[in-house]
Amino acid sequence: MAQNATTAPKQMTAALVGLITHEQPNVKAQEYLEELTLLTYTLGIKTVATFKQKIDKPNPKTLLGKGKLAEIKDFVQKNQVDKVIFDEEVAPSQLRNLENILGCEVLDRNLVILNIFSMRAKTRQAKTQVELAQYEYLLPRLTRMWSHLSKQKGGSPGMRGPGEKELETDRRVVQDKILVLRKDLQTIDKQNINQRKTRNNIVRIALVGYTNVGKSTLMHALSKAEVVVEDKLFATIGSTVRRIMAKDIPCLLTDTVGFIRKLPHTLIECFKSTLDEVREADILLHVVDIAHPACEEHIQIVQKTLQELGAEDIPTILLFNKVDQLEEASQDPLQASPMSLWALQNRYINKYGQKVVFISAKHNQHIEALRDVLYEYVLAKHQLIYPNYLNKATY
Repeated sequence: MAQNATTAPKQMTAALVGLITHEQPNVKAQEYLEELTLLTYTLGIKTVATFKQKIDKPNPKTLLGKGKLAEIKDFVQKNQVDKVIFDEEVAPSQLRNLENILGCEVLDRNLVILNIFSMRAKTRQAKTQVELAQYEYLLPRLTRMWSHLSKQKGGSPGMRGPGEKELETDRRVVQDKILVLRKDLQTIDKQNINQRKTRNNIVRIALVGYTNVGKSTLMHALSKAEVVVEDKLFATIGSTVRRIMAKDIPCLLTDTVGFIRKLPHTLIECFKSTLDEVREADILLHVVDIAHPACEEHIQIVQKTLQELGAEDIPTILLFNKVDQLEEASQDPLQASPMSLWALQNRYINKYGQKVVFISAKHNQHIEALRDVLYEYVLAKHQLIYPNYLNKATY
């Protein structure tokens, strides 16, 4: 009897590769590979193996040594792995060499992040920004796309084969597309600037932080608005603005794209306009995943990015999220008891010299404490906008 059952599509698989160097010791390399695993998961790709190589100086042709490449190639062939993904930026010539050796598609971290941003883009601005970043990433790699033409017969000196002509044509098309996209972004930026000018009479708060720390969940908790909440990296890549109340004072709360280490330079450049929401904010809520083992490094990455944006002097509340996970860990006898929230709060106040609040946005824990602290900041800024406002407060 014939069966009508449909066959589910095969899930793509990948082997991940990281480097151990003087600047990136084994512990860091492992952390970065774990993050890359989450990135590939966000793309719907299953990680089946990870490889690391300790190397003083990466091979300019292939990044890795011959022995490690042979080991990866053997695994890829035996397990029919679809892709090999490097946690480093890989040059176009290196990508071409690696694909020839490994016999499968090779990606680098930058392209994985670009693909996630492309998948997440919903607004016209986000789509334009991501498309521009993709074309700028593609431009120096066009030669790789036409590598199959290298086997054609050579012509007379000074003559170009059809492959070279086609490559030149594609390069011009990509360059023209980049110019069009940049003009489109300039137009969108002007519209956004005019839109933001209408908000000068209201206090503006921006959520900032590493990706997947719970900013969108907090946005929902404070505004009760329906926003995208997923346990995946870069669930939100555009700016979402909602009106909230700080007691009796109306203000605007903006959720922004999350930061990440090794963020592709093309994305940083293209998303500067979106991050104007951060630069022009009156108050920043810096959200941190306190349960993440690398939360200290995440704080430093966000602070460095804020400095690059010129936003380091904006009044900031350091907001440690996911305290419920700390409490769960403290009940596990196999795990060391964490410091009390009171001790952690004093530690971070002494370290960073700013207001610190501990919450669980998912379970609405200590949200009222956050509202009280936020009100102090909002009230102070509100009084600058409206000097005749009756109440007075300082922070």
